[in-house]
Amino acid sequence: MTKRSSPKDPHGKREAARYERPIASRELILDVLTAAGKPLPAEAIAQQLTITEDWALEALAKRLGAMVRDGQLLLDRRGRYGPVQRMDLLRGRVSAHKDGYGFFIADGEHADLYLSPREMRAVMDGDRVVASVSGVDARGRYEGSIVEVLERRHRRVVGRYRRDGKLAWLVPDDRRLGGEILVTDSAIGKKVGDGQIAVVEISHYADRQQPARGLLVELLGEHLAPGMEIDIALRKHDLPWQWPAPVEAQAAGFNARVTAADRRGREDFTHLPLITIDGEDARDFDDAVYAERDGRGWRLLVAIADVSHYVRPGSAIDVEAHLRGTSVYFPQRVIPMLPEVLSNELCSLKPEVERLAMVCDMRINARGEVKEYRFARGVIRSHARTTYTEIAAVIAGDDTQRARYQALEPQIQTLHRLYQALDGERQRRGAVEFESSEARIVYGPDRKIDRIEPVTRNVAHCMIEECMIAANRCAAEFLSERGLPALYRVHDRPNAEKVTALRSFLAEFGLQLGGGDEPAPADYRALTELIAQRPDRYLLQIPVLRSFKQAIYDAECRGHFGLSLEAYAHFTSPIRRYPDLLVHRAIVHALRGRKASSYHYTGEQMAALGEHCSLTERRADDATREVIAWLKCEFLQDRVGEVMSGLVSGVAAFGLFVTLDGAYTEGLVHITALPEDYYHFDPLHHHLTGERRRRVFRLGDRLQVRVMRVDLDERKIDLDYVGREGEHLSMADKEAEQTPGQPAAARSGRRRRKKS
Repeated sequence: MTKRSSPKDPHGKREAARYERPIASRELILDVLTAAGKPLPAEAIAQQLTITEDWALEALAKRLGAMVRDGQLLLDRRGRYGPVQRMDLLRGRVSAHKDGYGFFIADGEHADLYLSPREMRAVMDGDRVVASVSGVDARGRYEGSIVEVLERRHRRVVGRYRRDGKLAWLVPDDRRLGGEILVTDSAIGKKVGDGQIAVVEISHYADRQQPARGLLVELLGEHLAPGMEIDIALRKHDLPWQWPAPVEAQAAGFNARVTAADRRGREDFTHLPLITIDGEDARDFDDAVYAERDGRGWRLLVAIADVSHYVRPGSAIDVEAHLRGTSVYFPQRVIPMLPEVLSNELCSLKPEVERLAMVCDMRINARGEVKEYRFARGVIRSHARTTYTEIAAVIAGDDTQRARYQALEPQIQTLHRLYQALDGERQRRGAVEFESSEARIVYGPDRKIDRIEPVTRNVAHCMIEECMIAANRCAAEFLSERGLPALYRVHDRPNAEKVTALRSFLAEFGLQLGGGDEPAPADYRALTELIAQRPDRYLLQIPVLRSFKQAIYDAECRGHFGLSLEAYAHFTSPIRRYPDLLVHRAIVHALRGRKASSYHYTGEQMAALGEHCSLTERRADDATREVIAWLKCEFLQDRVGEVMSGLVSGVAAFGLFVTLDGAYTEGLVHITALPEDYYHFDPLHHHLTGERRRRVFRLGDRLQVRVMRVDLDERKIDLDYVGREGEHLSMADKEAEQTPGQPAAARSGRRRRKKS
């Protein structure tokens, strides 16, 4: 009898390099299944691969399971494996809507699939699934069916606990997670009061017939307890916030000072008067700067805390930093990426103490162009911890601050003149400028919100920003030229559909975006310079910003559209951003004279790290945005019944969104709260027009509104229309505007029978 020979594995060498006892590669398994032309059970696959030994059969079973989890194979009900791509199936994730329906977002270029509420019963937002196209609905959308759940996004859910007779339920705080979860009995459950916030660990996920079930694992407390909004956000967004024991053990082992061994092989920059410039409440100082004249140009040093010296790949701290991806900054609370012994001590560039740093040493000409640069592993000593406010005052000639920083004033003024050159280069290349519209929550006694105020940027903020951008540009160029696997900060150009929509919006305000089919950054810059002169500039900035794609981290260097740069990376904040730490590691590898082929990371690994870091960045942004929205609603709870001024920042068929002065948040004036009329919505021009009185409400209108209701759970604010700001109202208008309680049918724009 002729013995069957094992098929040749095209990736056998790779598997042999990875494993002591290699088995068939994933590619070979897919080839075998494709050649078979039908799904096969594990036994048949093993037979095709001539696998007979017990250890190899066990390893094959594990590999098949991993391929199912990764969406490469589908395991059917008869225990057979088939390639997903050969079965007209798609891999992707679920994007749920709070109203019960959702969408399947496919990996790759396939159009999104609409998922009906029935399909959504068995999945949650963020789940990784295999789906198939089931048809096309009346609106022309592809409809999808869930075939298999590959990975559950949510293992624990935070929400409000409620009792219903003998049954207990958890109402998820995130409405996109579907219906209520049936809570099984636990020791904690006996201590939970109705309406309190708790966490459930899911034991059985919902299907199309049964609700999800779970065990109560944590009681957070009363809904309105101080800090509860942050506790909810941490768990809702699955943000790691507790240090595992191995991390604490490693952190405890660091030396409190820079040792002789640490200094070995480093360049000494301690004689240069570098300074840190940060906010008044900053606790970690990860960058310091120094500038001096160099002929007609300047020499600029940007020194960044050398986190890579302390956080080595694969260490407990590195694993946790990778998991977190970024520090998360909530009002009055920070969830750091690194333990405080690093973020606030060893890697914080405190004044008058030696610190290890990665230094970017640049030569910049009179036009603000970097002509030469080098990177060095160094030792520095910051000569002063200063603030943006103080440095701006020195530049403006404030006598008190000039006297305080008398010894450093020449360097500060040199930095300022360098900034002016860098800013000139920024303008010439066409980088897009946006005016900040951020707000800061100011607390009074007992952690009660005192006020909400705008965040203002001064010349010192801009000066440091340009210094950091210069160093980031050098880092990207350095790594790109050497072909090292690295993460770049990528901002792709806007797509054509969003450009067209933006132009339609701008036309309503008499504005234009130049550049034809593919506007350049300089075209956007010209537009934003025009917008900056208008009183409604904050409103007009929003759709311009929304036309942009979101910046991401990627292993491919594709440039940064907003900054008008061909190469850009994040080098300047390794204390709080994992991509910056990866950039530092790559630079150190090159400085040691090592080749790209011997680097710790491969291109594939770096691409995966880019996806992960982009995800953790969005996760942090979503969490902080929700907390700030909650706090703004809490602030307005004490102002229910008050009349406030605001700007119409959104127009929809169902009403007006108004951004309130002094609160920097939106509320809704429902169409039924407007003066009695039939209102018609014009989506192209963003208008609501009354049929009878021809009263028009449009973007940018200034209104007087009354705060009627604040819903903390939904982060929603209901407003009532009082009148137009500064407008003299006729008696008829006053009567109409003082009777908002008319039936909805009479005031929502829907036709009713008129009297003959």
